[in-house]
Amino acid sequence: MLTGPDDRSFCEKVSAALADGYVLHGSPTMTFDGARVVCGQAVVLPDAR
Repeated sequence: MLTGPDDRSFCEKVSAALADGYVLHGSPTMTFDGARVVCGQAVVLPDAR
């Protein structure tokens, strides 16, 4: 599960995971912690069969 503020760094974190072979699992989620929007995205590493 990748989490972070809703900014460029979060997008780069997700992109880096995808480049490493992970795939998205489900929809992203967002919440507000009282000061900022925080995002989350589940990723999984497929079996290397």
